[in-house]
Amino acid sequence: MSTSEVIDKSLAKENSAADGADERTRSPRRGIRRRWVLVFGVLPGLVLLMAMAAGLLKWQGSSGPYSEVAASQSLQAAKDSTVALLSYRPDTVESDLMSARDRTTGNFRDSYIQLSEDVVIPGSKEQRIAATATIPAAASVSVDENHAVALLFVNQSVSVGADAPTESVSSIRVTLDKVDDRWLVSGFDPV
Repeated sequence: MSTSEVIDKSLAKENSAADGADERTRSPRRGIRRRWVLVFGVLPGLVLLMAMAAGLLKWQGSSGPYSEVAASQSLQAAKDSTVALLSYRPDTVESDLMSARDRTTGNFRDSYIQLSEDVVIPGSKEQRIAATATIPAAASVSVDENHAVALLFVNQSVSVGADAPTESVSSIRVTLDKVDDRWLVSGFDPV
């Protein structure tokens, strides 16, 4: 080998060693850059996209065509119906409860009619029982196009004959079904 060939080989070795060193020093930098892009670019972007998707799903669930209107209508029907179902006077007990039963449907209607005819009407007439219900607070629990559930806090005042009225406080879970564009009570459960 000639001197020039030896020099060329040694230069080639040095250049390849230097290139290897450059690659070694460049690789960590590329890895660091990739990490920064991942940490400060991709991950926040994914978090933002997930938050936007969750917000969109929440918005779609709460702004459906029936949500606010149905919640408002069903809640008002639950309050009005509860007052009607639990309020009567001895002189008008039959008509009070007859109009109240028009606010019911299904099995609950059958149970309410039987209870009012067998117990409430005769008891109210005989013992001069009067009841008045008020709703100090109410909330819609769930609602869709044809079914709703509401939670009502009920104050009821009951007087027997000339005695002073007794007050009771209760909470009731009222289930409603929409029948012919009217919200009717299909369940009435103390909570």
